[in-house]
Amino acid sequence: MYHQPPTAVTGPLEPRGQREGADSGDPQIAWTAFDSSDDVKVGVWEAAAGGWPIVNRENTETCYIISGRATITDDETGEKNEISAGHVVTFPKGWSGRWDVTETIRKVYCIAVPATDG
Repeated sequence: MYHQPPTAVTGPLEPRGQREGADSGDPQIAWTAFDSSDDVKVGVWEAAAGGWPIVNRENTETCYIISGRATITDDETGEKNEISAGHVVTFPKGWSGRWDVTETIRKVYCIAVPATDG
């Protein structure tokens, strides 16, 4: 069992610089990873306003939006989803699309780590 107090979700995060691949705005990101098992990554992530593409996602992520706003665009369908506090989103392995953050967004994430050969 792993447990985090509310302050781990709402408190300060570790700054990590600009989001790799950003092509609009200045999406500075920050996150804190929690202890978890080898096959799952869990933590809190935040990004300031800006946008970036995601191409052929290498893992599956489910996240719960704590605060902020963004538009997520699916490349395959062209569908745009406005997300904000309370939304739950799953990005499957292989997904391609776009994040456009309009108000600093914070999420709790859970990422399934692909098994490795060996």
